[in-house]
Amino acid sequence: MTAPPAALAVKAKPGELRATVAGILAADPATEFSVTDLVGTLGNSGGAIGNACETLVARGEAEKVGTSPRRYKANANTSAAAVKPVITAPGQGVPPRAPRPAGSASTTPSTTPTTPASTTPPAAVPPPPAARTAGGKIGPIRRPNGAMYYPRALAPGVSDVEALRKLRDAGIPALLYGPPGTGKTSMAEAAFEDLITVAGDGDTTVGDLIGDWTQKDDGGYEFKYGPVIEAMLEGRALLIDDATLISPKVLAAMYPAMDGRKQITVKAHKGEIITAEDGFYVIAGHNPGVHGAILTDALSSRFSTQIHVETDYDLCRQLKIDSKAVTIARNLAKLVVSGEIGWAPQLRELIAFQKIADTIGLEVAFANLIGIAPAEDRDQVAEVVNKAAGQKVTALALGKQI
Repeated sequence: MTAPPAALAVKAKPGELRATVAGILAADPATEFSVTDLVGTLGNSGGAIGNACETLVARGEAEKVGTSPRRYKANANTSAAAVKPVITAPGQGVPPRAPRPAGSASTTPSTTPTTPASTTPPAAVPPPPAARTAGGKIGPIRRPNGAMYYPRALAPGVSDVEALRKLRDAGIPALLYGPPGTGKTSMAEAAFEDLITVAGDGDTTVGDLIGDWTQKDDGGYEFKYGPVIEAMLEGRALLIDDATLISPKVLAAMYPAMDGRKQITVKAHKGEIITAEDGFYVIAGHNPGVHGAILTDALSSRFSTQIHVETDYDLCRQLKIDSKAVTIARNLAKLVVSGEIGWAPQLRELIAFQKIADTIGLEVAFANLIGIAPAEDRDQVAEVVNKAAGQKVTALALGKQI
């Protein structure tokens, strides 16, 4: 195995790590590298290196030749991928794409621009089209956790997955909204193999999104880019899950990356200007019924496409979820629409229902379904459950000693 140049062993920033890995693969194209091999060479975490390798494969810039363990090797495009991404040097008012020094890991940001090896980074390779069955139906897509996603129709002849990919190609951000557990995250994961996901909440800060200074083992400090900058540098899709739980002032920090400028000024890093690479795309998830979730006009206006996502009851049957549980969910959903109650079990709860039923028993699963309902809706939920189950069921609780 050919050792990389000494400069490559320096800890790389998000956009540089992928190029560094590509450089190692390209330097020894006949060798298959495992993640462990690359960790031993570079010193980065296995998760970061594995993510960089998967991104190279998704972009068509490397080959995955094994899964246990994962192994990767160079292809004809790997050498081009070894070019470092280029961004404006901190504090400089020069045009975007002026580079920072490659491999820099100092505790103080550099302010001296250098000449880039190339001002044209490799273009992102779009994900492959969704596979179709012999009848023209979109086939299931495997998500990162191994679960299968079954695409749904969004328009005549166009599935949800295909629609999201077309929107990305056109640069049209999409907002996915609906109750928690209906499959918004699953849809995004199925559509984009290079997806980065951020779980938003009321405590999310600008630093969590854009980046912040962190202390190193030697006592010094270095600036760590956040997921928004990582997605911009690598031209990846970015899902801001539960975006409307994040403070509007925090979200405003990433708005410039979503408009025609496609840039963010990182104030905490001496005014460094980051320009998004081709392929950068933002999706957001919004749960309207969740306390504290507020869709402001400023956020809504940045998502030209807004797609309502609700539970796919046909999928529930395909997943072999008990038919009575599906009927209960449908009936409760109708009561939610009419305003009589505020809660109905969604796909996530129905999948959990079936797991409980398979593990402990159907009666326990029905009792748990009542127990997880909000207190103000529990009596009506119990009524619907009892009617469908054909027996008296109460919320799951401990009984007498045995």
